[in-house]
Amino acid sequence: MPETSATPVIPVNKIPQAYQWLAKEPGPKMLLEALSHFGELEAKGPDNNPDITGWAKEIGGSVADVYKADEIPWCGLFMAICAKRAGYDLPKDPLWALNWSTFGTSQPTAMLGDVLTFIRKTNTGAKAGHVSMYVGEDEAAYHVLGGNQSDCVCITRIDKSRLYAIRRAAFKIGQPANVRQVFLNATGKLSNNEA
Repeated sequence: MPETSATPVIPVNKIPQAYQWLAKEPGPKMLLEALSHFGELEAKGPDNNPDITGWAKEIGGSVADVYKADEIPWCGLFMAICAKRAGYDLPKDPLWALNWSTFGTSQPTAMLGDVLTFIRKTNTGAKAGHVSMYVGEDEAAYHVLGGNQSDCVCITRIDKSRLYAIRRAAFKIGQPANVRQVFLNATGKLSNNEA
């Protein structure tokens, strides 16, 4: 039985042609919520995007205390707002991307709407993470929808060798029938650093 609730409005005109099919997918709810923010941009310079900083206020608690500006990496914040609005509990300290490796249930194979965490290197060479949502894959990379990818909510390709964890929401009504592997053409460059 599929999840049910009001479907967020998806800005189809902002989604690249290769991914337009996503606007017709009936779920999962987290994916639909993520798609509704497609194209949301981080503000340049000292200003902040009020939508992004508003997500932290909506989540509240320590997230609102920590997250005051959109120049702070916000991939975890984006995943948190999608999960919260879809009705799921957040992992401890959701701003830390790798903490999403405790969300939902572990999966051996990535499928539509799954939460993927990746390892990345910072400018200083330190190990950090990135969290995003699976929309497909090609032979070399996962195609992922996430926040703070080129300073916006968009789809990018991330090398499969960087994968840290695959997690699936613990669906409350039942897994949507469209949760499946999606094979896509290898179009676009690989992301090297999502910070």
